[in-house]
Amino acid sequence: MTDQQFRVQLLLTGSELMSGDTLDSNSALIAQRLLELGISVERKVALGDQQALLVKELSAMAQDADLVIVNGGLGPTVDDLTAQVLAEVAGVAIEEHPEAMKHLHRWCAQRNIELNQANYQQALLPAGCSLIDNPIGSAVGFELSVNGCRIICTPGVPSELTGMLDDIVASLRKQLLRPCEKQILRLQTFGLGESTAQQMIADTYPDWPAEVELGFRAGAPQMEIKLSIEHSSDQATLARCREQLEQLFGDHIIGEGDALLASTVLQLLRERGQTLCTAESCTGGLIASMLTRIPGSSDAFHAGFVTYDNHIKSAVLGVNEQDLEEQGAVSETVVRQMALGAMQRSAADYAIAVSGIAGPGGGSKDKPVGTVWLAWGSQSKLQALQLYWPVERGLFQTMLAAAGLDMIRRQLLGISTEPRYFSQRQAPRASAR
Repeated sequence: MTDQQFRVQLLLTGSELMSGDTLDSNSALIAQRLLELGISVERKVALGDQQALLVKELSAMAQDADLVIVNGGLGPTVDDLTAQVLAEVAGVAIEEHPEAMKHLHRWCAQRNIELNQANYQQALLPAGCSLIDNPIGSAVGFELSVNGCRIICTPGVPSELTGMLDDIVASLRKQLLRPCEKQILRLQTFGLGESTAQQMIADTYPDWPAEVELGFRAGAPQMEIKLSIEHSSDQATLARCREQLEQLFGDHIIGEGDALLASTVLQLLRERGQTLCTAESCTGGLIASMLTRIPGSSDAFHAGFVTYDNHIKSAVLGVNEQDLEEQGAVSETVVRQMALGAMQRSAADYAIAVSGIAGPGGGSKDKPVGTVWLAWGSQSKLQALQLYWPVERGLFQTMLAAAGLDMIRRQLLGISTEPRYFSQRQAPRASAR
């Protein structure tokens, strides 16, 4: 069976998906991993926790598809119905699975808790099913063939699903008769918008080759550019297109794959044996949070100071009280002092400092909502810039945190050219000093 003939459908379960309490990110994750095999999802359906509806839908999918991935409903509560639904569709009994029981006992022992009746439900699975290891959670995944359709059941917790997908993708690769030739190159960028990037490519390379599919995925703070080819014979064309994008977008490209600004900065610091600290006001510690989400960040990140109140800026970081009074917290003088104070107190080599007006209130004619001062660098080379980012408060914080990381990245790499967002995010003339 070739990948083009392999029909895949997704069944997402959970009343929380239908109410909007939980946003579906798992189907995107599954689809992205399947693309590694050259397989596209042809249909996905989300249903609440109603057994009759789930049985009806899964039965129909098993008639139409070669593979159905069910996501959700493997937990220990009464609304976790996936095992019962699959058993009914397959016409088999629910029974205690010995390997699932072993997994539960190990999981409980590692956490020094007793196996209770609710958890025991997770070992009651359709007769004859095969297990998929869950390295994180208490619920194993499982699969069963129905009418020649392979049905794989996965947990709804994103981290648990991620942990299973390597094994699932590896087993599917063996199932396909023709090896997949599809290749996908993903470039992570910061400081570019979708429309801007598309227009720049269209203007510069109007003869973009048809065999290299171009795609964009906008996000906050990064934007992904994706290049795809269907056949290995087009690798040289793919390489040429990549070189063209690197020439066009240059230092706005952070890296490949899942590269993040924070992980890139940490790696650059490690390579140089240097360290970073942060001094944040309007971003409320978000820069430090982005850095410390990365495993092993402690070897390059020294400290983060969240100095929201002016008194704290002075008492903790040594910002001059007279400067705060005369120039205000959102000023070049103050943000530079925040950065220097953070480096002195943490003994870090570099600092990022930010102070601004996130809104929706608190602005003035001279300093409207969205005004921010950003400082970055070392004690010997500390730079500062005023930007204007009049967007919703959460997005303002996200983009400014990313901008701080980006400017440290650029300094560490010795990039002297200014990013596009410097000119795009200049403060209004009425606010100019």
